[in-house]
Amino acid sequence: MSLLTVNALSQSFIDKTLYEDANFELNKEDHMGVTGQNGVGKSTLIKILTGELLPDDGQVKWQTRVSVGYLDQYAKLTPGTTIKTFLQTAFAPLYRKADALNALYEKYGTTNDADLLVKAGQLQTALEEQNFYGIDTEIDRVASGLGLADLGYERDVAQLSGGQRSKLILAKLLLQQPDVLVLDEPTNYLDVSHIDWLVDYLNAFSGAFIVVSHDDDFLGRIANCVIDIAFGTITRYTGTLKQAMRQKAANRETYLKAYVNQQRKIAKTEAYIRKNKAGTRSKSAKSRAKQLDRMTVLTPPKSNKQAHFDFPYVATASNLLLQTQDLVIGYDQALVQQPFNFSVGGDEKVAITGFNGIGKTTLLKTLLGQLAPISGHFDLSTTAKLAYFNQDLQWPNGNMTPLQFLQGEFDQQKPKELRQALARMGLTAQQAMSALKELSGGEQEKVKLAKMQFEPANLLFLDEPTNHLDNATKAALKQAIINFPGGVIIVSHERDFFAGDWVDKTIDIEQMTH
Repeated sequence: MSLLTVNALSQSFIDKTLYEDANFELNKEDHMGVTGQNGVGKSTLIKILTGELLPDDGQVKWQTRVSVGYLDQYAKLTPGTTIKTFLQTAFAPLYRKADALNALYEKYGTTNDADLLVKAGQLQTALEEQNFYGIDTEIDRVASGLGLADLGYERDVAQLSGGQRSKLILAKLLLQQPDVLVLDEPTNYLDVSHIDWLVDYLNAFSGAFIVVSHDDDFLGRIANCVIDIAFGTITRYTGTLKQAMRQKAANRETYLKAYVNQQRKIAKTEAYIRKNKAGTRSKSAKSRAKQLDRMTVLTPPKSNKQAHFDFPYVATASNLLLQTQDLVIGYDQALVQQPFNFSVGGDEKVAITGFNGIGKTTLLKTLLGQLAPISGHFDLSTTAKLAYFNQDLQWPNGNMTPLQFLQGEFDQQKPKELRQALARMGLTAQQAMSALKELSGGEQEKVKLAKMQFEPANLLFLDEPTNHLDNATKAALKQAIINFPGGVIIVSHERDFFAGDWVDKTIDIEQMTH
């Protein structure tokens, strides 16, 4: 019996049909990946499945008494709560039972009522069966796996970065162990080692899960089935991600052939009708016209808009754009034991790696002058011109459209040029006129990349620019970085993004902590 059944699901966004009459099931053994380009409706589907959004039409039916855990990266965290206390809330029902058990013992101490001991024994057995006395061990296992233990269990949640906050919420969800996990881009703020841990956890997970991710390496290691959203349909494939994509390509090839053959037949039939509609074969022509009217005409194959862009460059005569000397970074104290001593040449591409929270973003902000170093210093070339991609999806006003946002940033640019920049990022005219808060994470990232098209530079700082982006846009971004004549410092947790020989230098901050 399926845990989830989706029947005749239809959903539109403004004038765009995301899916129409879609059907699929989630079975108990399914480890389901969700794929599709930015803006096709993956996150919208998750909201529909979790009840956050009602569909335009169709039915979403969960099996009775199935517990569903949803990774809500925007969940509220109460200042003053420690990491340990927050994680313990995953076991709130067990703690309530423990409190009830203690109350029974206290009451027995004053009444000597034997019935209270019976009830206490039942509660004690339930707590043991549900591993109440192993909670601390389980918390430590998950927290260590996701890198939270290194932050200190007594750390106030209000002091966490965006990435650390997301990991904390993910950890609590895993500790709750629902029947079904629903995860939307769970690897966005995880480094390689923590992604590896999550892969092992999910592969050993006894329940089912639905995971949206643009990280093909991650999905390929965890999924045994895939639903792909494209061109207004949701198609389910059984097997690994590679098998699903091969089948998708084969299905598209079959469809293309069928479409071409049908169009050839339609053209031939229409020519026959035109030639014979008034002659001795008019009866035959009318018959063929009726056949044509009854024909189910295949929809013309479409291709989603692809991103294609370059970062504007400001020439510099300097062969050395940046040089650090015994640079120590941090807030109140040093984040890394060893000081930074590295340089960025005029056209060098430098990768910054290390687990989340180790100081990658802090390093960028220090080099940008947003944070003062603990000690040491760095020198920028006098002709260095910087441009910065911030990983946070924060806007002055979420009700603004992408076009309005760019107009506010670059009031000297013509609206046509701003629209063209958004189009080069693969955004449609409709998306350019939609509120920023209504766009998917990937579409918002594209707006930020479009902004950089009007910021000429010779040294780029890119902090996790691949978060939320689909594969086609990531490929375009990678090519734009390679083509950029200047220097680039880039932070990314995706190992595949650094594949190839285009990176000139890698600074692994993790190695500097020992």
